[in-house]
Formats: sequence, structure tokens, C-alpha cells
Amino acid sequence: MYDPRNIDKPTYLKDTGLDALSHTKRKDRIHIFSLDPILTTDIYERISCDARLARYLVIKPREQKLKKLLKELDAMAQETVSAKLIILDVRRDTLSMLQKTYNKIVGYNRRDFNKICYTLLIGDGPTNLFGPGASLEVFAAYLATRRVDYSPAAYFYDPFLHYDPQETETRVIGEEFVLPERLPQRFCAYFKYEQGPKVDQMRHYFRAVGKDAQVRGERKKSLRKMYIKEINRQFPQHREQLKDLLSKQGLQVASERLHLYPLFFEDWIYDLTQKS
Repeated sequence: MYDPRNIDKPTYLKDTGLDALSHTKRKDRIHIFSLDPILTTDIYERISCDARLARYLVIKPREQKLKKLLKELDAMAQETVSAKLIILDVRRDTLSMLQKTYNKIVGYNRRDFNKICYTLLIGDGPTNLFGPGASLEVFAAYLATRRVDYSPAAYFYDPFLHYDPQETETRVIGEEFVLPERLPQRFCAYFKYEQGPKVDQMRHYFRAVGKDAQVRGERKKSLRKMYIKEINRQFPQHREQLKDLLSKQGLQVASERLHLYPLFFEDWIYDLTQKS
């Protein structure tokens, strides 16, 4: 298991100041930053089970308690100068707690972004996404802000992370840190669970680790069908754009592009590691 304390500090980290420097001695490493162990596991296993990415060391946090986890992620920030890909969880509920760490990551790697180092963002959407008369166009300003902040190669919108304000259960009281256990209520109609299935159950089911190619393909189709039904229900005016949203290239929203997690997620990672 990865232990950040067991990796020797590269010589080019010593007494350099780091900020805004170029770090060309990058290795086959992918860093995952999130306070959500369920999402972290999903990302980690998707990458680790992809034969195309077998040579990459995937570095993820291991702490569970909030204070120790935040400290571990902050320490990992400096190590990103040796990575080729950085994956950031930028959901609204936890972003404020990670912003200081993310600012360090950007400072350390800014000159190398989209050249020899890439960032992928996973998160929810704007707070007014499901408001009266709302459309996918509200993502335009939201994504533009994320681009200014993190220079991402791609932004993956995860519907399983997007809760209505009244559903948000995040709590931070001392050492206590709780994320919603169940999927957003709008997904309940697609399952036989009265209160909706648990997030970890659905993550595990849809990534189908250890299953054969046929089962993995069937579950991908099931997820796509559910996304199609839900998007058509929420945004009937976007039926013509749905094909793009479900594709690898994503949906063009103003000057930005929107992708759906986890569709083509591993493909994007593979392509970016080849470019880096």
C-alpha cells in the first residue's frame, strides 16, 4: 500500500521554492485528491484494473479521520511535481476544506499543466442546475471558473455527487465528517430501494471489478440508460445534445466541454498519460 512517507523526496524539491517552476523529471504516477473514500476507491480501481495503465503508480490517500486526511493530502500536494496526472475532487461540499491544498498543487505545477502534466476534475454541478427553467447551459460559467482555477484537461460531472440543497448531509464537527450515504433522491425511481441505494453499492456495481467483459459491458449500458432517462426527464430541451454528452468528446457548453463520470473516464486517463 502506498505510504507517502516512504517515498524519497526528489532532489529538485529541495530549496527551490517550487511555485511556478517547471518540473520535467516526472514519473508514471497518478495522484488522487478527495475526502471521499468511496469515490477514491472507484477511481483507484478503475485505473488499476485497466491493463493499458498497468505501469502507472496510482497514489491515493489512506487516512480516514478528517484532520489526518487533510494533513496527508496537503503533504501529497508537494509530491505532485513528479506526477503526470492529477485527479481532483472539486464537489462543492468539500472544496472549501481542500482549497488550500489545491492552491499549492496549482502553484507547484502551473507551468507544466497541459504540457507534461494534466489535471482531471470530478465534481457536481451548479447549485441552480435543477431550478425552474434551468438547462445544461448553466454549466458554462461554472466550468469557466474551474478552468481558471485548475486548468483541467477535462471536467467530469458525476450525477451521483449532485444533491439538491435540502439533501446535503455533509457535517464537520470536530473529528466527525459525514458525506451522504445514499444516492440523490432523483435516482430512487430507478431502483427497488425505498430510500435509494447506497453510494458505495452503486459504485461497486457499475465498475464491475473482477467481472468478465460481457458483464462489464452490460453494466455500462445500464448506467448509460439510466443517465439518458434522467437527463431527458430533467432537461427535455436537450434531447438533441444528449448524444454528445454521452460521448467521449463530451458536450460543448459555450467555450467549455462537459463529460459524464465515469463514461470514457479510463480512456481519457490513458490518452492523457500518452500525451504527457
